[in-house]
This record gives sequence, structure tokens and C-alpha cells, in this order.
Amino acid sequence: MHATCLPQVVFILLLMLPAGVLVTAAQDGGPSDDEVNAVAHQLYCPVCENVPLDVCPTQACEQWRATIREKLASGWDEAQIKGYFVEQYGARVLATPPATGLNWLVYVLPPLALVFGAFLVFRAVRTWQVEAVQQARVETSTEVDPYIARMEEELRRREE
Repeated sequence: MHATCLPQVVFILLLMLPAGVLVTAAQDGGPSDDEVNAVAHQLYCPVCENVPLDVCPTQACEQWRATIREKLASGWDEAQIKGYFVEQYGARVLATPPATGLNWLVYVLPPLALVFGAFLVFRAVRTWQVEAVQQARVETSTEVDPYIARMEEELRRREE
């Protein structure tokens, strides 16, 4: 860099400094939309069926996202916020149901069904392979090999 460019670089950096301070100050105003949506994604809209709170366009969901933003700004964590919504609207607002009561079946049955299905497929393939081998043995034992037939005929002639 030339010595003549140095004052211009310093001047540009000084001009950019307030912009960086303003961006930082704007970010300190509260939780970002990403932070709010991270929590809202784990909740379902109590009014709409099967719609995550972070994408629901209703006015009620906008208010609930504002509530999440307020709770995050006052220092609440995700678990506390989810607990608040469960207290208000019941466990149906959770995207992932708690593993209590009959809800534990949601976590147990799919893996069991997968293992059972794999076992059935394994047994079926194994049975098909055994049947194929037995069928091949039956077919080879009923076929007459010309060489063996000729040997047996030779032996019968010698015995006579």
C-alpha cells in the first residue's frame, strides 16, 4: 500500500465505525427472529391443526411469538417457555410429545415395528433360500445322469 492511500483508508474506516456501532446496538434490542422461531418451531398453534407456531400466519400466533420474544428477553429458557405454553394450552401444543402416560408408545412402537419387520423379511428370505436348495436337490436326484445309467447297465450285464 502506498503512503498516499493511507489517509484515505483511515478516513473510510472512521466512516464505517459508526455503522458497526449502530448494527451492534440494533442487535442488542432483544432476541432475534431466529431465536424466537427456534422456540416457536417446537410448539404447535393451539388454534390451527398441525401447524408449527413459527409458520402459522394467524393473529393469535403472532401474539404467541411476541410472548415468546418477551419471555426470551426477560431471561426465560426454552424449557420454561414450553412449560408456560403447556400450562396455558395443554401438551397438545408441543411438537414433540412428552414421554409420559401413553405417549411413550410414540417412542417405542416405531423402532419395535421396524425390528419386527426386518425380522419377518429375514425369515422370508431364509425360507425362500432353503426351499430353493431343497428343490435343486430334488431336481438333481430325479435326473438321470447318462454316465451313471451306462455304468449301472454295465454292472447288470456282468451280473447276468
